[in-house]
Amino acid sequence: MQTLLDVILPVFLVIGFGYVAVWRGLFPMSGIDGVMKFTQNFAIPCLLFQAIARIDLSSSYDPRLLFSFYAGAGLCFVLGILGARLLFRRDWEDSVTIGFCCLFSNSILLGLPITERAYGTEALAGNFAIVSFHAPFCYGLGITVMEFVRNRGQSGLSLLRNVSRAMFRNALVLAILGGFAVNLSGLPIPGVVDDALSLIVRAALPAALFALGGVLIQYKPEGDMKAILMVCAIALLVHPALVWTFGAALSLPQAGLRSGVLTAAMAPGFNAYIFANMYGRARRVAASSVLIATGASILTVWLWLTVLG
Repeated sequence: MQTLLDVILPVFLVIGFGYVAVWRGLFPMSGIDGVMKFTQNFAIPCLLFQAIARIDLSSSYDPRLLFSFYAGAGLCFVLGILGARLLFRRDWEDSVTIGFCCLFSNSILLGLPITERAYGTEALAGNFAIVSFHAPFCYGLGITVMEFVRNRGQSGLSLLRNVSRAMFRNALVLAILGGFAVNLSGLPIPGVVDDALSLIVRAALPAALFALGGVLIQYKPEGDMKAILMVCAIALLVHPALVWTFGAALSLPQAGLRSGVLTAAMAPGFNAYIFANMYGRARRVAASSVLIATGASILTVWLWLTVLG
């Protein structure tokens, strides 16, 4: 119970603050849209750029951690597609979108603050290693499969062009690539630039959590409940269980195991809805899954924190 009070509830209280502020008309929806654009297009990319530019690549990028997390994510993507197709008779485009909801955990808005509160700032090295591949891996996989399904018979060059265009318009992907470029080149970030980045970074997570709460009020859970519950179960229980199993089998150190399991245990991120909206497919399932799984994760994250110790 103390873990729930000390680690999880403060994060969800900020989300709830944003939700209530919009619900009661104290903060306009247009303002939430602006805050979300600020966090997703500027503040969080700055956070990722700075973190990856500074991170010790040799010690943070444990192949066992990355395999455990992304093998689990990939399997959940397949489970989501097959479940939607075979159990609920959705067409292939809807099925890929539902699979993407099972794939894309909220590694930044929820994973970073919960891990930091549970284990301290020094525990985030594994999270940043996962996050640095998260958007490229998930969008790369999701967009590639969707474009293949939508354009069966399309040339390989055309498919590659569509995937690349979507990837390199993503601010998170560009920030990650920039961070790696600085890190690998060994060039220092000028002090005044680093200080400016730090000012923006300090606003990133609290502003993003507040905006997430405001965004969630738009989506009402309605219809497709069986598909939504399947997404919640895969995202909140199956993915972290797979990461735990793979990590334990590979003797992943405790710090990496905690980062991997906790990141996997997060609810589907808002990017799941962005993906659904981008293709105009299964938007109700995506939006409701984000809303319901975010609320349910209060209890499931508590469970995983208890298991991890």
